[in-house]
Amino acid sequence: MKNAFALAGVIALVGGGLAATATTASAAPPVSPGSSLVAAADRALAQHPSAIKASSDDAYRVYSSKTDTAGRGTVRYTRTYDGLRVYGGDLIVRTDATGRFTGSSVGLAEPLSLGTVPKVTAAKARKAATAAFTGKVTGVGAPELFVDASRGIGVLSWETVVSGWQPDGQTPSRLHVLSDAKTGKVTGSFDEIERVAGTGTGLYTGEVAIDTTLSGSTYSLTDPVRGGGTTCDMNNRTSGTCAAFTDADNIWGTGVNTDRASAAVDAHFGAATTFDYFKNVHGRNGVFGNGTGVPSRVHYGSAYVNAFWDGAQMTYGDGTGNAKPLVALDVAGHEMSHGVTENVVPGGLTYSGESGGLNEATSDIFGSMVEFHANTPVDPGDYDIGEKIDIRGNGAPLRYMYNPTLDGSSHGCWSTTTKNVDVHYSSGVANHFFFDLAEGSGVTPYGTSPLCGSASPVAGIGRDKASAIWFRALDSYFVSNTNYTAARGYTLSAAADLYGFCGTEYKAVQASWTAVNVAGDDVCSTGNDFAFTLSAPTTTIDPGTSVTLTANTVLVNGEAEEVTFTAGTAPAGVTVSFEPATVTAGGSTTVTVTAAVGAGRSSAPVTITATAASITRSAALTVTVNSSPGCTATNDADVTIPDNSTVQSTIELTGCLTAPSATSTVEVHIVHTYIGDLVVSLIAPDGTAYVLHNRAGGSTDNINQTYTVNLSGETTPGTWTLRVQDAATIDTGRIDTWTLSL
Repeated sequence: MKNAFALAGVIALVGGGLAATATTASAAPPVSPGSSLVAAADRALAQHPSAIKASSDDAYRVYSSKTDTAGRGTVRYTRTYDGLRVYGGDLIVRTDATGRFTGSSVGLAEPLSLGTVPKVTAAKARKAATAAFTGKVTGVGAPELFVDASRGIGVLSWETVVSGWQPDGQTPSRLHVLSDAKTGKVTGSFDEIERVAGTGTGLYTGEVAIDTTLSGSTYSLTDPVRGGGTTCDMNNRTSGTCAAFTDADNIWGTGVNTDRASAAVDAHFGAATTFDYFKNVHGRNGVFGNGTGVPSRVHYGSAYVNAFWDGAQMTYGDGTGNAKPLVALDVAGHEMSHGVTENVVPGGLTYSGESGGLNEATSDIFGSMVEFHANTPVDPGDYDIGEKIDIRGNGAPLRYMYNPTLDGSSHGCWSTTTKNVDVHYSSGVANHFFFDLAEGSGVTPYGTSPLCGSASPVAGIGRDKASAIWFRALDSYFVSNTNYTAARGYTLSAAADLYGFCGTEYKAVQASWTAVNVAGDDVCSTGNDFAFTLSAPTTTIDPGTSVTLTANTVLVNGEAEEVTFTAGTAPAGVTVSFEPATVTAGGSTTVTVTAAVGAGRSSAPVTITATAASITRSAALTVTVNSSPGCTATNDADVTIPDNSTVQSTIELTGCLTAPSATSTVEVHIVHTYIGDLVVSLIAPDGTAYVLHNRAGGSTDNINQTYTVNLSGETTPGTWTLRVQDAATIDTGRIDTWTLSL
């Protein structure tokens, strides 16, 4: 998958929701699998089916394999189901130096079980995809039937690729449209074209050394050191030949925009620096992993305020008025890091929800690290994203890693709503984590990093160690739909791999995640150990329904033991079950929370316990049960409240099957200019009065409050009354609306 940095103008650059995504084909794996390592991983697949959420209709294919300096093996697999590609079904098997299974990474919430015969034809899917395209369509590919498991549960779907031009007429588009093969509903889309938004002197990098090729007496911007990466001139067109930059003296650019080679120097230097960073720091042979260089196209389009990565090359526009090309170093590093992500993880990290935020954060992290690695005096390293290109027009960066909320949209602390925001904003949680891990919280030379909630201050471990941990997690642990709770466990495992279990670096990872409200066990132990997290700390359920979430385990020390899951006391009428009930450490289980038809309204924490032979871990899951159908009602008819009078508003409840609870609520909205005049009571069907408000609040205007009332002694059917008495003169008002939830 190809991923966006900046889009046209500011809105496209940083916003615009994208839904669950899939990719038709992944790039060739950068590492050839070793036969002994793959054989050990294959054995682990057969011996630990629950650890990979296996089904009898699954088949697996090795995507890549590698062994680190300690002999630990990592084998990535793609999955098919009944012959169909499974997006979100990729998995990792890890082994130690002896070939023993040590853990897995898997994104499925449960084994796949679905029919593979579509009810919607390919022709209808093609028509729906075409209708979903905005701009000029130039071609529509044949729909592919596949299993979309990007959200953890398999859905039979069609993927159709629509090619064309976006409404600006300059941005190419290859839109992948996903639709449900049973209903025909479009369930998501993503654009494959992702946008960012000798010696040479660039616009942003200043005077730098660049590698070129001499042919006869002419030099060209072809890098002979880094796989033949080229930089060429689109001459402000969107199609046609990209002209090679040539020069007689091998001195390129003047640092001003009127010299077309100045932007080319920045692009050429950016491609080279990104290649060197990944090779020299992380041991990866360039963006693609096979030593191939990255082509770069500059001066694309007319006044094109964009740059984009299309999975094979970089393209840079010249900005507003063709005056500010988008060739800054962190932009180049960010976009080409998307190329790394999509080649390491089959199809990349799913570009929606929390995995999409991790995708964007990975590029922000490595884009910044490329900038630090270059160490140029004109553009020194920092934790501001896109500060040089000034797309907003006010001199402000796009994003701030040390305090993501400064951009006005990004999340700096994780919450249950993080998964719902645009991926450029959900990335803030991981950006903030990384900054704290590298530089520490509080006042730093790069900005002040705030803490979330009551978290303790964090001492940074430095950029080198922090980036090594993040790359190790990406390379050996992340799968396509990794979320933040899983990322916490994976980065802890990466820290343990690199620097030892429960050392300074490991504890810094714990503290940095806690500092951004991604909580988990902060306990260290000797011997066999695992981390345990829930995919969400809370869940809300209606009576007579069920919800599912995932409990993840990650091996962090010693040998992988069997882990058994149990649940503590749950609210009345609620049951919690696990499938499977036992996994090998490193695996995950599906947690199903069910509320009986007659379950009463309640909210309470349920302790989920994961028990192994050597250690026990636990996490709290807050379960909230809504009122049963028919047990909640609203009256929004206005009732005037004259001076010195008593009025009432009624609600009739006849279909509620559960008895009123001790935590019933009455939500009251009264418009009044002096609430100290008012006595407000709830009258039960049997005539019992429950006083909610008794002449409190003095001259304060209006009542907008929810009252908790113990109605457990009442019976449900009948008429419930809100009675309001105005006990003084002058001020008047009205009952606006009220809601009773039993």
